[in-house]
Amino acid sequence: MRLINALMAALLLMSSHNLWAQDANLKKNLAERLPSLPKIEEISKTPMPGVFEVRVQGNELFYTDAKGDFLIQGALIDTKQKRNLTEERTDKLSAVAFDNIPLKFAFTQVKGNGKRKLVVFADPNCGYCKRFEKDLQKIDNVTIYHMMYPVLGEDSKTKSRNIACAKDRVKTWNDWMLLGVTPPAVACDNHNIDAIVEFGKKHRINGTPTLFVADGTRVPGAIDAAQVETLLNSVKP
Repeated sequence: MRLINALMAALLLMSSHNLWAQDANLKKNLAERLPSLPKIEEISKTPMPGVFEVRVQGNELFYTDAKGDFLIQGALIDTKQKRNLTEERTDKLSAVAFDNIPLKFAFTQVKGNGKRKLVVFADPNCGYCKRFEKDLQKIDNVTIYHMMYPVLGEDSKTKSRNIACAKDRVKTWNDWMLLGVTPPAVACDNHNIDAIVEFGKKHRINGTPTLFVADGTRVPGAIDAAQVETLLNSVKP
């Protein structure tokens, strides 16, 4: 038994060494042949024989063969299970632990029992955000954490500050996003917008709206009410 265990350990060690050597060789070949390629962070096997996932800086995904002779950019689809493996992997890489989102900087809107959780990073001048807000009106039993994320210029920053400093932030936000009522000018020192923007940049929130649910799943872009319901209901209690 001891001999068998020793042999198994030796085989595992040899396998690990071979995988490390293969990864190192792949990184070397790709870096030399494609100097403009961002830094390779990770190489891993895919379910497709002979094809490896290459994750570069910024969590962009490519695919290559065992020698790095070819590089593929695009989606890897499992046709039997009808799954977009690239999309699933990207979603996993872009997830943010819900507890790490600075919800203390948000203003909240509780609808119904408020049991479901939705975080929305939005710019007040974003047309897609306004369309999304209209769809949000159809959603019940949710707590919405609104994160002011002005990325479209100085006017967005001004509106965000005025909304964040308003006495009734939810009403001021809805009045602007749904009715076009310009937020009144208000000044305060505790709007926390700079901290939200810093968090967003750190976690590569590059567009608005960007959504997060309680399991950390990120969804970039506006989705309709039915898709929001599906997203919220997909989170396991």
